[in-house]
Amino acid sequence: MESIGMVLSIFVGLGLSAAAGFRVFVPLLVVSLTSRIGMLDLSPEFTWVSSTPAIIAFSVATIAELAAYYLPFVDNFLDAITSPLAVVAGTVLTAAVITDIDPFFKWTMAIIAGGGMAGMVQAKTVVVRGVSSLTTAGIANPVISTVEFGTSLVASVMTIMMPLVAFGLVLGVLAWMLRGKKNKTPVADSPAAGTTA
Repeated sequence: MESIGMVLSIFVGLGLSAAAGFRVFVPLLVVSLTSRIGMLDLSPEFTWVSSTPAIIAFSVATIAELAAYYLPFVDNFLDAITSPLAVVAGTVLTAAVITDIDPFFKWTMAIIAGGGMAGMVQAKTVVVRGVSSLTTAGIANPVISTVEFGTSLVASVMTIMMPLVAFGLVLGVLAWMLRGKKNKTPVADSPAAGTTA
């Protein structure tokens, strides 16, 4: 039974890390609030996440992040800042929710899997926003920002409320990340135009 709980906590951490790839501070705020009301157990070294100063700091940071992403081209600049922050947030979120486990294994999972998951999602969103900025002069960026915020919020809440959803979320994110790579097949060499046999 303990091993099941451990596996679920890992998937919760990865689900929250994926959410951090969309918005850095939204999952941190959700974890802060849900742990404060007793819905989520945190590792002892991360109890500060549910403190009043942390809740205030995450709330202010979330509002600032959301507002900034609605400013065309400022959002592209923010991507350069939030990309490394997303990796840090993914690492912290994964480490915070994995409890009763060997610290070496926990931090290995947190850094490689949690940070990696957040980084992969963030990288994908940077590409999507970049294409939108180039093709629509940033007009479509607020729509993308709204979708990213909604995805981050829903993923964070659902991951905590229903841990099995986190498993599906992780699989879905991995499928999303790999989808573009499967479509890239090498073009077969064809004879140059105008050549004769």
